[in-house]
Amino acid sequence: MDGQTIFIVTDIEADGPTPLHNSMLSFASVAIEADGTHHGEFEAVLTPRADKTTNETTMAWWATQTEAWKAATEGAEAPEVVMPRYANWVEGLPGEKVFAAAPMMFDGLWMDHYLDIFAGTRVLSGPFKGRKIFRGGGVCLYTMAGTLRGAPYLDWGMSKLPAEFYGHVPHTHKAIDDARGFANVLVDLFKLHLRCRQSPAARATSAKDRTT
Repeated sequence: MDGQTIFIVTDIEADGPTPLHNSMLSFASVAIEADGTHHGEFEAVLTPRADKTTNETTMAWWATQTEAWKAATEGAEAPEVVMPRYANWVEGLPGEKVFAAAPMMFDGLWMDHYLDIFAGTRVLSGPFKGRKIFRGGGVCLYTMAGTLRGAPYLDWGMSKLPAEFYGHVPHTHKAIDDARGFANVLVDLFKLHLRCRQSPAARATSAKDRTT
């Protein structure tokens, strides 16, 4: 369909804060349109990289998350097997694909790094040669939620959103649960955007802006 855009809402789990030193343990993506049309899911557990180490603080936190740790480590596959399979899945979806995460700076950074190393592609689309499976620079749900709610920056946290935005999907730190919750957030934020555009106050503000 012309103009179709599918958002690949993704959550990752890792054994540290950065792909420069640590390993991604698991990730999951939900493919969804702005109106909530669902196009499938992808989830995987990855073997830690032999050339990386774990982060002490992160591992201490994982020790308190028994069920999530189990989900992030059982049935692991090598990233050089998983990431090309993921790239093929994204590429096989219809329309334009846009990466989305909360925040983009964390999950997007990890996915961009792993896709670059193991699949010869990237989360970011830019003026460079090679395989491009995503369009544009991606969507940061953290930023989108903060600005659409009109909240001060220090109140932008995803935890500040009502449970209804998540479709009452608990944030369990299991990648697939969190990706599904963030996908619901994306759809609700687009609904909020439409309501803002259609409200008389929003139209008046827009008209005033155009004349100044």
